[in-house]
Amino acid sequence: MADNKLDSLFSRLRRFPDVEAANLQAWDATDRLLLETAAGLLEPGTRLAVVGDRYGALTLGAISLEDVAGSAASAGIGPVRVHQDLITGERALRNNADAVGIPAGFEQLPLGAGLLEGAAVVLLQLPKSLAELEEIADAVARYAAPDVVLLAGGRVKHMSLGMNAVLEGYFAEVQPQLARQKSRILLASGPKPVPAAPPFPVSEDNAELGLTVCAHGAVFAGTGLDIGTRFLLDFLPQMPAAGRAVDLGCGTGILAAMYARANPGARVIATDQSAAAVASARATAEANALGRQIEALQDDAMDSLAAGSADLILLNPPFHVGAAVHAGAGIKLIEAAGRVLAPGGELWTVFNSHLHYRPALEHLVGPTREVGRNPKFTVTASTRKTAGG
Repeated sequence: MADNKLDSLFSRLRRFPDVEAANLQAWDATDRLLLETAAGLLEPGTRLAVVGDRYGALTLGAISLEDVAGSAASAGIGPVRVHQDLITGERALRNNADAVGIPAGFEQLPLGAGLLEGAAVVLLQLPKSLAELEEIADAVARYAAPDVVLLAGGRVKHMSLGMNAVLEGYFAEVQPQLARQKSRILLASGPKPVPAAPPFPVSEDNAELGLTVCAHGAVFAGTGLDIGTRFLLDFLPQMPAAGRAVDLGCGTGILAAMYARANPGARVIATDQSAAAVASARATAEANALGRQIEALQDDAMDSLAAGSADLILLNPPFHVGAAVHAGAGIKLIEAAGRVLAPGGELWTVFNSHLHYRPALEHLVGPTREVGRNPKFTVTASTRKTAGG
């Protein structure tokens, strides 16, 4: 393999529009290992699908496989079909494709038949969640070619035997490969028969909230109630009655549903960068007869919403960017809230107290007051400055 050519490709990749920082990069050793392993499996006419490509390293590397791997077998593999749960990943792939001069050769598709039908090789960056892995494994076994080979790769420190067990539920053979550069591949083949209906989304009645919560595999906390969201909901009676509200980073849509139910006159947008989260929030709204009141929207930090278009924003910001603890994702959402809130509108935020978001809230939104605090979390309300205020 011409490692220098692969290095050249990787060195030109960016994470944008996702958070960028000196300790964050757009590829890892698992991308390299997956591509090198795939090079020995691809033949002319092979249908290739990619799942979980974070910023385009796998997709663009596969398209360039003939050059970077020195393998004529990659010729004629056709468009690479790719699914990325995060809209930032989708956009980063398109940006990187333009930057490296590969503007075509791939199709971005939802997880399902269109992505996987006829696929003989599937490359997967292993997700953190076993539930997400199960949803992906079911889709591959359900829709891909009978002789499909799934190459599921990850960093060794993030892998567990539970991943093997999930794959063994859907494939007759699961073979761990030798680790290299602290990455490992699980090779799965022989898809087993699957039930008539896919296992996701799952739903569960939350007795504490009196709410049916629906969740796809990739959603944080599944059908459970995140403890930060639970604490923010304690202050629901104190929140203003808004005509236009946004649940920013909505996950399964619990905040959107609870606010909409308490404020029947409000129109609520549940928005998230994750396709799985948006689908989950939409299902949660429908399951609780709130579908007409709640709109579920996949977006990156509300960039499709007009400035000054919301009266209230509810936010439980993430404190991880991938596997790294990083406040950048939360700051990005706070800055977006400052843009989208109408003058006098309010941002209600719950966050781990050690993250010290208060200065950013004051600077990017406006005057901020502490509404509540417990041993782990702080809840604040920030008021958007009026014009000239």
